[in-house]
This record gives sequence, structure tokens and C-alpha cells, in this order.
Amino acid sequence: MRIDVFTLFPDIINGFCSHSLLGRARESGAISVNTHDIREHTTDVHRTVDDLPYGGGAGMLMRPEPIFASVEAANPPRPLLLLGPGGQKFDQNMAHALAEMGGFSMLCGRYEGVDQRVREHLVDHEVSVGDVVLAGGEVAACLIIEAVTRLIPGVMGNSESPVTESFGAEGLLEEPQYTRPAEFRGWEVPDILRSGDHAKVATWRHTQALWRTLQQRPDLIEARGGLTEAEKKQLEGAQFASYPLPFISERP
Repeated sequence: MRIDVFTLFPDIINGFCSHSLLGRARESGAISVNTHDIREHTTDVHRTVDDLPYGGGAGMLMRPEPIFASVEAANPPRPLLLLGPGGQKFDQNMAHALAEMGGFSMLCGRYEGVDQRVREHLVDHEVSVGDVVLAGGEVAACLIIEAVTRLIPGVMGNSESPVTESFGAEGLLEEPQYTRPAEFRGWEVPDILRSGDHAKVATWRHTQALWRTLQQRPDLIEARGGLTEAEKKQLEGAQFASYPLPFISERP
């Protein structure tokens, strides 16, 4: 898969994609991450990429000329995604859709954003990684690259991981997981996980995943159409792990 990123800070992308799973994926040829420095397509001695917005207002906007020139010179794979807070929210479904393509590209905004003509005449879609404002799109690009790369066949060592982890095929959060030691500060690993009974372990995991999703992300249960009658019975009388309280984000 070929992924092109248009940015003012290619070192951020290249550094992130040089380590761990992404680094191995690049070395194996599973992905090719190509960064394009938009400043290389400026025409003045100061390599100017931004200017004041017409009509006034705070901040600076990225000019269209170097952006268009950079994209046209690279002839990148489509779709070309503009990363910005006003776009469609990125989620696991979008990650799967991108992973099934032969490649895609991303444009990282900076300052107060990009000239509107970039939106209307150059990019294919606008994508947001959440309802937050960042200094630029580079961190968002890294997030998307990692989320998509993990879904490419052969990249992850365990082929079941993308299916059983959070937001996997069942649309549930992942169940609680434990490793050695079996007892830590008086807290023990559930006996069933050490029983060797694979059928009971699978049922326990599914039950815990249902409960965790109900507690922390009930919207995911609603998106599945609610609990089935079998799942409701499955939850009756079960013992559940506890989870931290949700973070209260409301401002006074």
C-alpha cells in the first residue's frame, strides 16, 4: 500500500513511521509512506506558504499555490484526505475502508487551515480524528497511518487481533486481559482464565466485553441494535470486572 503525506514537517511523519510495527511494515514493503514537503514548491526566497485571510480575522491561512503544485508534482494515490476538525470523523470503519484500497493520501493543514479552493478543487474528502483542535494535521496523519496499517494482511503477527480487539467485527470494546503474575498485591487473575477450558474462556470474554461496552460506550451497543435476548441472558448473574469512572469533561 502506498500512503502519501503532504506536510510542512515531513520529519514528524518519517520519525513516527520508522519505529515498531510501522517501521517493520515499511521494511517489509507492506506499506510505502512518502512524505512531500510543501515548502519545496514555493516560489519566493522566504519559502512562504501562508498569508493573511481576505476580509480579516485571526491567524494565517495556507496558500493554495504550493499545495496544488506539491500534489500535482507527486501524482499521489487517491483519495486525497484533508485533515481538519471540520471533516468526517475517523473511526474503525473508515480505517477498514482505507485498508482495502491500494493507497491513499493526506494533506496536513497548519495555522488557521487552508484556502477554501483547496477544499473545493483539490482534495476528495475532509477527515477529523476528533472534536479537538491541533496545531497541524501531522499527529492526525500518524494516527490514521497506524490504524490502517494494522489492518493490512500480514502486518500483525496475530491475524485474530484486528477481529477481537476493540471496535472489531462485533463492534464491542475489548474484554479485560491479564498476564503474569497470577497474583499481584492481592489481586488475582480470574480462575476461569487459568482453567484451560477454551469454550468457557471464550464465553467469559464475550460476556465481559458486553459488560464493558455497556458501561463505557453504550452508544456502541445501540449501534448494534441493542442486546440480543441471548446476550441479556448471558449477562444475568455474571461476575464482572470493574472499570475506572468516566472522565467528566463538562466545563463549569
